[in-house]
Amino acid sequence: MIRLADAHGTRQEQRAAERRRTSVPGRLVWKDARRATRFASVLIRDASEQGVFVECLSGTAIPLYRLVHLQAERGARGHEELPEPLRQGRVLSAVYRIGPLTSSTGLPQGYALRLLVEPRRRGATRAIRPAPAPAEVYA
Repeated sequence: MIRLADAHGTRQEQRAAERRRTSVPGRLVWKDARRATRFASVLIRDASEQGVFVECLSGTAIPLYRLVHLQAERGARGHEELPEPLRQGRVLSAVYRIGPLTSSTGLPQGYALRLLVEPRRRGATRAIRPAPAPAEVYA
């Protein structure tokens, strides 16, 4: 996210993709340091084509930069606010921000996840010309 101040001193946000507020139940699955499979129930609160913020309902703490699989619960996969990859099934994601800890449990309130999917291209794709061959030098 890039924040810019215009001439009047107000801030503008420029995002690569539109962010949509949601409240969709989901599940995180990952392997811990001992290679044991872990699960966490989450609510998908904020979603865009590149990332989501999930609120943890149960489970253990997840380390920063851990690779996780995120999936919406079966009944919620058709939800319009979800990015297309999440409507299809599991999506490999990376934890890139951890929310503040809750005082009652000591666990984070949530996690920001980057969806590791191929980004959609916008606009017309232009033809890519091959680079010219380097000039040969004869001695």
